[in-house]
Amino acid sequence: MSKVFIVGCGQVGRLIAQRYLDQDRTVFGLARSATTAGELESLGITPVRGDLDDSASLTSLSLDGDLVQYLAPPPGSGVEDPRMANFLAVIDAGGLPRRIIYVSTSGVYGDCGGAWVDEDTPPNPQTDRARRRLNAENRLLDWGRRTSVGVIVLRVGGIYGPGRLPQSRLRNRAPILIEEQCGYTNRIHVEDLVSICLAAGESTAQNRIYNVSDGHPGNMSGYFKAVARRLDLPPPEEIPMEEARERLSAELMSYLLESRRMDNRRMLSELGVRLRYHDLKVGLREV
Repeated sequence: MSKVFIVGCGQVGRLIAQRYLDQDRTVFGLARSATTAGELESLGITPVRGDLDDSASLTSLSLDGDLVQYLAPPPGSGVEDPRMANFLAVIDAGGLPRRIIYVSTSGVYGDCGGAWVDEDTPPNPQTDRARRRLNAENRLLDWGRRTSVGVIVLRVGGIYGPGRLPQSRLRNRAPILIEEQCGYTNRIHVEDLVSICLAAGESTAQNRIYNVSDGHPGNMSGYFKAVARRLDLPPPEEIPMEEARERLSAELMSYLLESRRMDNRRMLSELGVRLRYHDLKVGLREV
């Protein structure tokens, strides 16, 4: 049984690792610091020291037949992802992995005016954050074609679930946009995302892209209000767009100014995934 190498051992990466460890798989994880290495060891993950921002710190990786789950985000600026470039550059040509799964973002589609988007919809990123993600996708897909390594790109909507709810924002009474002025957003429960990453790892698809969402689009303000109800917190103040531009962060506004609905049928049919949390109501019920 092939080993698993995880790049990006945050919350989702560690949940993925635990699923593999429960299957008695050997799991390695890239660790930027000694502290992270110690944390990974305590979870049963074998750390491999290296910093994606420092190519000199990355030793040659022989991933002969291994499965790679890549969840590391790009840097916080620019329109390219040098971290992906650095990682691909140190993979030993004589020890190529069996498959690489890349967790990307639905933001690569940009604003679609509320239209449904599938994997054949041309990307149209409108923020540098999304441009960096598309750059990483293209780098990896091109590398996969050149090396014949299987590559799957998961374009993921907003992730929610335990440890990923906006409690602090709600408790601080931060305002939100009037719901009627919100565009469509898409979400996936963190546990379903983990299951999808594992299913992608077992797929035989080559250079394939999948939209990842529960298939029930909502909107950002509706989400905040639903979480507030679930946590028995007061509903947030709703403000119009003109005021929101002045009071809300540029990052949050960049999400609010885009609207699209994600078609997830390819994911369901080709990866054989059965979502446990098929909409926000079910997902919040067990949080």
